Amino acid sequence: MLPLTFLTAEKMKISIVTAVFNRVDTIADALRSVEAQSYRHVEHIIQDGGSKDATLELIRKHDGSSRNLVSEPDAGIYDAINKGISRATGDVIGLMHSDDFFAHDKVLERVAEAFRDPAVDGVYGDLDYVSASNTGKIVRRWRSGSYHPDHLKRGWMPPHPTLYLRREVFDRWGLYDTSMRIAADYEAMLRYLVKGDIRLAYIPEVLVKMRVGGESNRSLSRILQKSREDYIALRRHGVGGINSLLAKNFSKLEQFLPRKGIPK
Repeated sequence: MLPLTFLTAEKMKISIVTAVFNRVDTIADALRSVEAQSYRHVEHIIQDGGSKDATLELIRKHDGSSRNLVSEPDAGIYDAINKGISRATGDVIGLMHSDDFFAHDKVLERVAEAFRDPAVDGVYGDLDYVSASNTGKIVRRWRSGSYHPDHLKRGWMPPHPTLYLRREVFDRWGLYDTSMRIAADYEAMLRYLVKGDIRLAYIPEVLVKMRVGGESNRSLSRILQKSREDYIALRRHGVGGINSLLAKNFSKLEQFLPRKGIPK
């Protein structure tokens, strides 16, 4: 656990980092989602990779968005995220991917409340994958549950888009490893949890809606590359090997099953 300065929820500033490139069809939902949050001590850092469509024009139309917008070439999504985090000035930092949006307007209130505990280094919740063509249709439900170090060997990880970390975590344990093209988020989370021994708080509700069709699942070659990078991350941090990788992949299957009492 990091030695952190206590901040009340009322004073805590949350930075939301969005890395975007040619996402004119979805970026408006992400922007509106952040703007609609009831918690007001928020800055939205937008790191654009030099979009060639109407993404930049749309971003600039949103009140306040252009103040924290930088558009420049990058070396991929993790490089863009790193640039955004480096520009962030908040006490707590989280991500809002350009295809995602918050589940409701009080998500950041929940996050700030969880950080009232000075022993908490990070906060996460649950995630719904939704259809790209109909965001009201849930395709997959990721109910992460409470964290325990033993879960890592079984391939457990918090849903990355729901994870918020105190900035001291990044300062001490580093940003995303850009040599990884797909699984840098998994490697970073293992690094923070294993080497950093950070303490997580779980919010047992859906915080983020994510459209299906992400970078890691677009083709068989991408799936294989992700598995290779996941394996490297597991071995690098002494968490496990092939069995942990298999458990990680197979644990996703139950997320597609309908849950009793939950509408399809």
